[in-house]
Amino acid sequence: MEINVNWRDIDTVLLDMDGTLLDLAFDSYFWLTLVPESISQRRGISLEEASQLIMAKYQAVQHTLNWYCLDYWSRELELDIRAMTWEMRSRARLRDDTLPLLQALRASGKRTILLTNAHPWNLEVKLKQTGLGQHLDLLLSTHTFGFPKEDRRLWQAVQQHTGFENLRTLFIDDSEPVLDAAKRWGIAWCLGVSNPDSGLPTKTFARHQSVSDYRTLLGALTL
Repeated sequence: MEINVNWRDIDTVLLDMDGTLLDLAFDSYFWLTLVPESISQRRGISLEEASQLIMAKYQAVQHTLNWYCLDYWSRELELDIRAMTWEMRSRARLRDDTLPLLQALRASGKRTILLTNAHPWNLEVKLKQTGLGQHLDLLLSTHTFGFPKEDRRLWQAVQQHTGFENLRTLFIDDSEPVLDAAKRWGIAWCLGVSNPDSGLPTKTFARHQSVSDYRTLLGALTL
């Protein structure tokens, strides 16, 4: 399916990190495999019991800032999540199509802003591991503002901080609820990522256009 993005009408590109610029496989392994295994060993319960316990805790705070907060999960799970993140840092990697996209955006004069719900420690570790930061104009964690991307107050704060114009901004994210929040705030262009995790099948978006390879967008961008 051809993606409808009119680059001439876009000055600013807001980009999610995990699943959008980085392969979500890191986070899938960390939260769905490593953490349950650690809980199972630490508490002497089965892996299935640990997984069920953790999923219930995840679902209780989904779409809130705590869901993304490493310090919250360290307290809640009694694990050193920061240390575990650092130990697993070698698993963090860029998507294959990330650098071609960011290089083309920079060459065409678009302003690129990373806008992630990731905790600042998580962000720092992944930036050190991947070198992603050098390819972006501005790096923002929503923890700085006190609200996740699912909350309209975040969008107001980020707009005040960066001065982006709603009608001339493209936002790319792998979460449909997050894209919904951006659209409700008034972001004119919203694009989903249908293959955020290299280890999982592609997914479909019900309310937004989606892309599986940014390189398919570059022809129109460089015209």
